[in-house]
Amino acid sequence: MAWCAARTFNVPAIDVGALRTRAPLAVGVGFASVAGSNIWRSSSSMKRSTPFACLGISTDTRIKEAVKTDKAPAALGPYSQAIKANNFLYVSGVLGLIPETGKFVSDNVEDQTEQVLKNMGEILKAGGAGYSSVVKTTIMLADLKDFKKVNEIYAKYFPSPAPARSTYQVAALPLDAKIEIECIASL
Repeated sequence: MAWCAARTFNVPAIDVGALRTRAPLAVGVGFASVAGSNIWRSSSSMKRSTPFACLGISTDTRIKEAVKTDKAPAALGPYSQAIKANNFLYVSGVLGLIPETGKFVSDNVEDQTEQVLKNMGEILKAGGAGYSSVVKTTIMLADLKDFKKVNEIYAKYFPSPAPARSTYQVAALPLDAKIEIECIASL
């Protein structure tokens, strides 16, 4: 992460547009700092600082790391089970598949929810996290009428304070799943 501090020396202007065209892949977190000239008026002997901005851009792919475990179902497409980046673990949507067979544990939402959360636990563990470090989940349901059944099972996995959460009914899920859950955990 880049950072800047105000000093009393002249800094040439930064052409941010040129930076964007020279760095087609910008990955990471940039921190911009702008210092106004009124900050440096405490002493008449100090020069007034020219306002400036500092922008950090990184194309270093080492700032994100894929997480993979055989104890959870493999990704069904060109994505990772999870990605570690910037002290967070981003877990992709997880289905209620049995890792060894790639088949659903059953056709009912309760069994699939239980299996989803077990699979998610294995991915969290492989990424160096656990249920207690999850800060946000998103639940996608084939039928919102299953909300209460899912809540009863979900509550067993996440200690207080429970993560922030969104729940949606969606038109369809991969492989005609009843439920899919994704999450973000703090590392």
